Amino acid sequence: MATGVSVENINPKVILGPSSIAECIVIRGEVAIHAQVSWFSPSMFWKSISIYSFSANARREINRYLTFFFQHLQQQLQTQPGSLPFDEIVYCNIGNPQSLGQKPITFFREVLALCNHPNLLEREEIKSLFSTDAIARAKKILSMIPGRATGAYSHSQGIKGLRDEIAAGIASRDGFPANADDIFLTNGASPGVHMMMQLLIRNNRDGIMCPIPQYSLYSASLALHGGALVPYYLDESSGWGLEVSKLKNQLEDARSKGITVRALVVINPGNPTGQILDEQQQYELVKFCKDEELVLLADEVYQENIYVTNKKINSFKKIARSMGYNGDDLQLVSLHSVSKGYYGECGKRGGYMEVTGFSTPVREQLYKIASVNLCSNITGQILASLIMDPPKAGDASYDLYEEEKDNILKSLSRRAKAMESAFNSIDGITCNKTEGAMYLFPRIYLPQKAIEAARAVNKAPDVFYALRLLDTTGIVVTPGSGFGQIIRCYLFTCNSEFLTTQVWSFVKGCRDMAREMHDPAAGGEDTFDDLPLQGIP
Repeated sequence: MATGVSVENINPKVILGPSSIAECIVIRGEVAIHAQVSWFSPSMFWKSISIYSFSANARREINRYLTFFFQHLQQQLQTQPGSLPFDEIVYCNIGNPQSLGQKPITFFREVLALCNHPNLLEREEIKSLFSTDAIARAKKILSMIPGRATGAYSHSQGIKGLRDEIAAGIASRDGFPANADDIFLTNGASPGVHMMMQLLIRNNRDGIMCPIPQYSLYSASLALHGGALVPYYLDESSGWGLEVSKLKNQLEDARSKGITVRALVVINPGNPTGQILDEQQQYELVKFCKDEELVLLADEVYQENIYVTNKKINSFKKIARSMGYNGDDLQLVSLHSVSKGYYGECGKRGGYMEVTGFSTPVREQLYKIASVNLCSNITGQILASLIMDPPKAGDASYDLYEEEKDNILKSLSRRAKAMESAFNSIDGITCNKTEGAMYLFPRIYLPQKAIEAARAVNKAPDVFYALRLLDTTGIVVTPGSGFGQIIRCYLFTCNSEFLTTQVWSFVKGCRDMAREMHDPAAGGEDTFDDLPLQGIP
């Protein structure tokens, strides 16, 4: 059995008992909006964003304050039409596909509808309204749930029958066995990250290695749980490449400072950078974690979002097993979610983590953490099983399912490539090739005057840019500093899920902002002739 994590060196607050855990639960930072937006003060907002844009422990709050700001603007658009220089707010700061027009998969929603309203199954007319395989699947799922009630609590690890379905899906995907007892169903992938942080972080001398730029869940969770962020940097000049040889240097540097590094986070495909690791890099990462006795935290929520033909996604579990490593050799946590991929069911809050290589005593403590929250929501649990066991060839829903899935993924790919091309056509902006996930991470070349203007109001230049873009165009992006990006690089992230008209508006807004930053006298023309956006679905 791998020895990097044992019951002797996990967070002692976990072992003390459920009441101790409950007292130590930290809820992810949110901006509490208890009053009406009418009390909103722009000066308060600017002061707050100035504070948070320079706080390493609260980078995620940049997004929260931006959210608060555009909620205020949204209300102003509704109550005072024509008072702003734009007619709508374009939300580009978070991957939320269905809010931008993506339709849910029919089979998934049919099964959910029948499970949540099982009395429908007793009606004769459902045979003409629902596909036969959706009806059969709903009956099968309901038979797994005590009392056939989706409104009841389940086992804290998740409904056993659904975990069996997910384990079978993992085994089919990877070609190696999976065990339902290794699976914890969660409300999206984020709770799985928090559970692992609670398990691993004992004090501020425990650290986790995270990629930079990185999805800010990890830095925020580390800060909330009192751990140390140990960064390793992705190289923009090589397409956000990863040099595994440099990981050792970062690890040794952290250890020389007295930090006990517990785990390595890998996000594949990358968030927010959109790159895909090649197999050789994955082999090297697995070996690195085994040799250094680090838990490998594999964030694989974008595994369906692949936009290039020369690369493919292999789960880290598949890579590890193909190298001959089993549960006794490597401690691995694999995270997945119903929020991304072609499904985009963010609001349903479903996901899972597969935990392998941990001893029975450690797993018992992990289950204790899960039991504090009783269980994840049942609708999300059902969806997690459906994405891992979708319709098969010959099923009544198969053709429609394949058509919907294919159309969504091709459309996301076309839009991502069109936006990448458009960014690279704008003076003052460059963007690496988008290989996967749902984001682009362009670089802005700000003139010195713009940088000085930002600093004059105590703003990071990319935060200044993001706020200016929002204020003048209604476009919401996340500044690169919100992902821990090095300060000399001014970047922002945006998603690639827009409807056609939103893509055009977004890129035009960025072009006009770039022109204004470089030449304030140059106004943006209401034309798209110079932007390569033809053919976007």
